[in-house]
Amino acid sequence: MIKKEKKIRILRLIARLNIGGPALHVYLLTKGLDSRKFKTILIAGKISPTEGDMSYLFDSMENKPVFLTELQREISATMDIMAFLRIFNKLREEKPDIVHTHTAKAGSSARLAVLLYNILYGKKVRTVHTFHGHVFEGYFSKTKSMLFVWIERLLAMVTNVIIVISDSQKRDLAEKFHIAPSKKIKTIELGFELKPFLNSNQLRGRFREKYGITDDTLLIGIVGRLVPIKNHRIFFEAAKLFVEQNPKLKVKFIVVGDGELRDELQTCCRRLGLEDLVIFCGWVKDVHLVYADLDILALTSSNEGTPVSIIEAMASSAPVIATDVGGVKDLLGPSDSIHASDCFTVCKRGILCKKNDVSGFAEGLKYLVDIDESRKQRFLTQARSYVKEHYSEKRLIRDMESLYLDLTANRR
Repeated sequence: MIKKEKKIRILRLIARLNIGGPALHVYLLTKGLDSRKFKTILIAGKISPTEGDMSYLFDSMENKPVFLTELQREISATMDIMAFLRIFNKLREEKPDIVHTHTAKAGSSARLAVLLYNILYGKKVRTVHTFHGHVFEGYFSKTKSMLFVWIERLLAMVTNVIIVISDSQKRDLAEKFHIAPSKKIKTIELGFELKPFLNSNQLRGRFREKYGITDDTLLIGIVGRLVPIKNHRIFFEAAKLFVEQNPKLKVKFIVVGDGELRDELQTCCRRLGLEDLVIFCGWVKDVHLVYADLDILALTSSNEGTPVSIIEAMASSAPVIATDVGGVKDLLGPSDSIHASDCFTVCKRGILCKKNDVSGFAEGLKYLVDIDESRKQRFLTQARSYVKEHYSEKRLIRDMESLYLDLTANRR
């Protein structure tokens, strides 16, 4: 009788399933791995009241996440210790071959739990941690940021593989912050269900109709959590300058997303005299409807990993303008030497601006409005093709399965 090969057991952990790239990522991996070879258990923590919840993605799946209320965003010694103990007990219960963590809080608690588990039980559970971004810049004070750098350096020593989602991020971790040697860090780009965005041209007009936005109105949008790191203030200040410099242009600005800064940002719009031009939409579940009607997607973040909104916009053939942070440059590509400006860079697949440069961002917006139509279409075609090649769900699953198989090749 042929012995049936044992499935590779993967315990996957994420701090919370709030709206954003990490939640989408773990959903696709939980759903997409070959069930003949892999058994996945997903553990997720508790989201905060100001965050949108993406746990609905798992509603139609049999393999539901296990929720640990002790695993949460806020730092609490008591809750963090309880989360550690709950994770340790899960290791004893599930006996995984691989523990794969996503986000910093889950990554620290789970990797320490695996270390203790391996020591106490003589096991060789492999650990993988994915950096979807990092908190070493733009989030905390210099002292606190350095503390997190040292924590991650120590955790990296007990991690088999560190995954990053862009080459820029790999350079940051290996060369700038010295988290781990380059040989331990592997770039595996994100993957998405791209079909709704690739077919978004069939949905044009629906979003505009809902908000009473006419077809002849230039529609500029920003998509993301309303939190400090996304730096919406720069978006609004650039919008004000853009409107002042182009008074005859019919334009609306939309803000898709929600979060702790909503009231503050609405006050900011009123102070800038933009209340009649800016629409706060909250979270939009069918976000491909937004991209179908967008003329320009903006991103003004102070720090990023690989922004999901840019990938979605590129797949939907919406032009992108963004600040030069994290993996944004990898998405937008090399500089186009045909156009040179001190205020912004025209890249192969989008417009790149300096951080906190209001005037440069406004000038970049103007460039996208005035760009020759044939040149614009070449621009968008390149962006769309790039996303299809690099960010498909199938490619993500293939790369991750290969990694898991390599890690467990010599398991007993």
